[in-house]
Amino acid sequence: MSKPPLRIIFMGTPDFGLPSLQALADGPDDVVAVVTQPDRRKGRGKKLTPPPVKVLAEALDIPVLQPTKIRTEEFRNGLLSYQPDLIVVTAYGRILPPSLLDLTPMGCINVHGSLLPLHRGAAPIQWSVIKGDKEVGVTIIRMDEGMDTGDMLLQANITSAPDETAGTLFDKMAQLGSETLLRAIKGLKDGTIAAAQQDHDQATAAPMLKKSDGLIDWSKNGEDLECLIRGLDPWPSAFCIYKGKRLRLFRPEVVYKESDAQPGILLQADKRGLLIACGENSLLIKEVQPEGKKRMAVEAFLCGCSLERGALLTR
Repeated sequence: MSKPPLRIIFMGTPDFGLPSLQALADGPDDVVAVVTQPDRRKGRGKKLTPPPVKVLAEALDIPVLQPTKIRTEEFRNGLLSYQPDLIVVTAYGRILPPSLLDLTPMGCINVHGSLLPLHRGAAPIQWSVIKGDKEVGVTIIRMDEGMDTGDMLLQANITSAPDETAGTLFDKMAQLGSETLLRAIKGLKDGTIAAAQQDHDQATAAPMLKKSDGLIDWSKNGEDLECLIRGLDPWPSAFCIYKGKRLRLFRPEVVYKESDAQPGILLQADKRGLLIACGENSLLIKEVQPEGKKRMAVEAFLCGCSLERGALLTR
């Protein structure tokens, strides 16, 4: 005899949650409501813009809740009115209080974009690239009051490409997360998944990134800087300063060539890219974005900029 479908409340906000929401909507269970962040004003025109998850939920004809406060009795009772069996969280953007963690018979589970206990926090995908992880993946956890500290239900991993950026990995992790989520929910329903405690001694942090984190320190190893630039692509992006203006850097390649030049000195500038001295080895930058302009290949950039060998790309 088949089991009745679960009544699921989905909580998520950015693009990362879209594949998971779509997978749940297409699956055997019922998404009875979606909780997402309030609409925000974005862009130069400050136009009020709905979160991506809200747009998809409305297209799927699923009720949408956008509370400004989630620790109220009114909000808790509103969720209870949907008679949920399970809450699924994918990049919602707020820490859930105990009153919500214990709301449903099956509790709350979360899709996290790293192989926990590595990279606990708001930016796990970016930090996976910044730290040069060869194997990356997602973890489905049973949520508790800590920051990504709950017991693990299921993990899935893939090998990171040598030129992986946070942007390209984001899409892969979102899809992998949706597939792993469905497997985890099926395992919970069938009773075939046993939660495993994380090794908290092995935990690392993945805090939210700031624009200032992109400022390049050329005295560092070229390999570390290459990972940093890829991990900050597309946001907040790595940058240096040239003639008082910000120059964003993309598509790096380590050149195993030692130089006596001061770190940050431009060793070469041609159609292949900008070769810059680092504390150890050198870094070839193939794409840049000058302040106030679009991202472009170095060859196009040099057509309108007299950047010469020996120039100092400062901090």
